[in-house]
Amino acid sequence: MAQPIGLGIDIGGSGIKGAPVDLTTGEFTAERLKFSTPEHHTPEQMAEVVRQIAAHFPEAADGPLGVTFPGIVQNGVIRTAANLDDAWIDTDARALFTKATGRPVRVLNDADAAAVAETRFGAAKDVPGVVLLTTLGTGIGTALVVDGRLVPNTEFGHLEVDGHDAETRASSAARKRDGLTYEEWAHQRLNRYYRVVEDLLWPDLIVVGGGVSRKADRFLPLLDIPPPAVPAALLNTAGIVGAALAAADDGHNAS
Repeated sequence: MAQPIGLGIDIGGSGIKGAPVDLTTGEFTAERLKFSTPEHHTPEQMAEVVRQIAAHFPEAADGPLGVTFPGIVQNGVIRTAANLDDAWIDTDARALFTKATGRPVRVLNDADAAAVAETRFGAAKDVPGVVLLTTLGTGIGTALVVDGRLVPNTEFGHLEVDGHDAETRASSAARKRDGLTYEEWAHQRLNRYYRVVEDLLWPDLIVVGGGVSRKADRFLPLLDIPPPAVPAALLNTAGIVGAALAAADDGHNAS
């Protein structure tokens, strides 16, 4: 029997990347394809990139297709687009990408997709209770999983902490902008952020993703918070893998 193959496409502010995914293992079955995000970030421009990526992998043409988006997604409709063109707001991305690719598409928040992948194959696999995934990058993306089930579209990266939007102080980009060492970032910014989140959610585990998770040994051991904090296992493949898995779980249809 042929292995079930899905296609995941991960949209970001700087790049759009996709790859076919073995749905039984979470591994890529071919090298991922990446394009720079179009300069003006318009829905039409980015839909064309999604079309090109989908067409590049004919081996996944009959499988589920999932696409992530860095914003709130309700029933396939984009509600926020903090780092992309405002034309995205209230755009029916599911209909847009379905028309562009000629096949049903599941669209979901990028951090939610990463959480789906980490729950199935990564650091949150078989973890009971409340798991919080945070992606530390340009901003702070968050996803909440309770007993293995995703609670979609959380925005804990935008909590107000000491009078500031949390991601403007605690994101990886903020560390670089303010010239902080990893030690200073952990002690002065991340500890404060995670303590506020802990007071609200009482997570049993925090999974830290984003590109900076590759350097987790430089800051995670410095966090002074009760729940264990571990690096994401799938690193920068999580969005693609999670998008394909979510589409497969959806029976090839967006919800």
